[in-house]
Amino acid sequence: MTSTLVLVRHGESEWNKLNLFTGWKDPGLTEKGVAEAKAAGSRLKAQGLKFDIAYTSVLSRAQTTLDLILGEIGQTGLKTIKDQALNERDYGELSGLNKDDARKKWGAEQVLIWRRSYDVPPPGGESLKDTAARVLPYFDAHIRPELHAGRTVIVAAHGNSLRALIMQLEHLTPDEILKRELATGVPIIYRLTDDGSIASRKDLVA
Repeated sequence: MTSTLVLVRHGESEWNKLNLFTGWKDPGLTEKGVAEAKAAGSRLKAQGLKFDIAYTSVLSRAQTTLDLILGEIGQTGLKTIKDQALNERDYGELSGLNKDDARKKWGAEQVLIWRRSYDVPPPGGESLKDTAARVLPYFDAHIRPELHAGRTVIVAAHGNSLRALIMQLEHLTPDEILKRELATGVPIIYRLTDDGSIASRKDLVA
């Protein structure tokens, strides 16, 4: 028995466009972000995918992205689980700041460390390691059993919560996952074997 897991980062948000640290703040999608989400749905539909269950965070940019994808596929009534465990990394005191302004305040080198190190959190926030510490137990407890049952699952979430999942799925090192860029609105399709290992991976780029 094989299962299918689709991961997709939300479409471009208003704060992505403004180059702001977002974290647990809750801006909506831009027009471009809406178009990205709809295009993701169209590409998934072209693959012939139908989902058995969906997961997303409690943040509206991920939920809206999922709704738009499911609308394109024709699965607007799909059972959807929303959980804070899948939220974006909390950027703490950086949240809401323009990235250039943050560099002026703390220095470019320090901001780079906060953004690109695995286990150094910004003030009052989370590192990627902290994010993984809530994402991975949730995945193991709730999503993995669905996959073990052979179901087709979609997770619409965020750059760093998805990095945590990808790091585990693909057995990547902290350095490797920090170099992985996740484009907004681009689904990644994993076909998984019985033991949860990856049989294939496909990025549905435009």
